[in-house]
Amino acid sequence: MLSRLLKEHQAKQNERKEQQERRRREAISAATCLTEALVDHLNVGVAQAYVNQRKLDHEVKTLQVQASQFSKQTAQWISMVEGFNQALKEIGDVENWARSIEMDMRTIATALEYVHKGPLQSASS
Repeated sequence: MLSRLLKEHQAKQNERKEQQERRRREAISAATCLTEALVDHLNVGVAQAYVNQRKLDHEVKTLQVQASQFSKQTAQWISMVEGFNQALKEIGDVENWARSIEMDMRTIATALEYVHKGPLQSASS
């Protein structure tokens, strides 16, 4: 009877050890699956972040090139406007010079007319 109880006890212990070992393997397998799923999920996010970063870097380089070109274009426009303003000032100076010459010519013409007619003719008229 004791030996039978001992055998039953040992059999139950072996059964519990096997069940415990089976559960341990299942837990390890489940933990491995979970870890792989988490890593895969993180890798997808990291890969997407990397792709986004590369796109941003490309866009930044493109924007820098365009900003540089725009800056050069703007400098050219400013130079052209300054040249135009200078030309307008020169036209204004020429216009003033022409008025001055015209006034001088009128003064000379009046003086010549006065000399040509003589002082008596202009007084008697």
